[in-house]
Amino acid sequence: MYLAHFGLNEAPFGITPDTSFVFSCNAHQEALNTLLVAITNGEGFIKITGEVGTGKTLLCRRFLATLDEGFVSAYIPNPYLEPKALMHALADELGVQVDSDLDQHQVLKRLNNALLRFAESGRQVVVCLDEAQAMPLETLEALRLLSNLETEKSKLLQVVLFGQSELDAKLAQESVRQLRQRITFEYTLGGLSRDELLLYLAHRLRVAGYSGKPLFDRRAVDALYAASSGLPRLVNIVAHKALLLVYGEGGHKVQARHVRAAVEDTPAARQVAIGWWLLAAAVALGGAGAAWWWLQ
Repeated sequence: MYLAHFGLNEAPFGITPDTSFVFSCNAHQEALNTLLVAITNGEGFIKITGEVGTGKTLLCRRFLATLDEGFVSAYIPNPYLEPKALMHALADELGVQVDSDLDQHQVLKRLNNALLRFAESGRQVVVCLDEAQAMPLETLEALRLLSNLETEKSKLLQVVLFGQSELDAKLAQESVRQLRQRITFEYTLGGLSRDELLLYLAHRLRVAGYSGKPLFDRRAVDALYAASSGLPRLVNIVAHKALLLVYGEGGHKVQARHVRAAVEDTPAARQVAIGWWLLAAAVALGGAGAAWWWLQ
């Protein structure tokens, strides 16, 4: 590996969500602020959507980490569950004892009683469901029914749905219109801007222990942005491969050619780069300017 070569303590561009590498770009900070405002107001359902690789899981972990002792949280990473299985998963997360042979109605009753106890002790319950686009419709409906319990002033259960854009299509269906109407706050995550990308690269390298001159030159950053649209996961994959290529040459500076070679080895990034090139070619005079830039 290239860690010692670049003076790093750990890999700077891993794709596993790691809160120690958190970079507060505008989109993530706005989304986090939306979440905090929503739960402070005691709203029922909140929705955060974004394309693959925009950092939804990392945002979810950041959000949960901000909650103080006034909240009880539950995190369901894979909600592709039948209604009864989801109820059991929630009970387990909230520390509610339920026997496996209890039917859905009985589990729902015990959950309701637990929510009332939490409310009486002055604590709010927040449930975060990652990959919510995978939830079956009947499970979404069961979740809505669970959220019906409320006091005169607020809901006893607040639900945050984190999902890809397919979640919007699922919620548009007539059978879940009641749940859709209960979503009072929502936010759509985008990628990093070009300026944020430069700061993002420097930030992750610094957290990983790097203290030298900038590793990525200007053209390398431009090529990386064109091949990722600023999506953090794609940025990490391509940046990691580019560093491997530089290390293999014994160099200490990532250039555009290293990024382009890494893109060729990354189908998802190659597709983004082709789309960017076609767009740039349509805008540039005869496409000559865009083609010249990419070939430099």
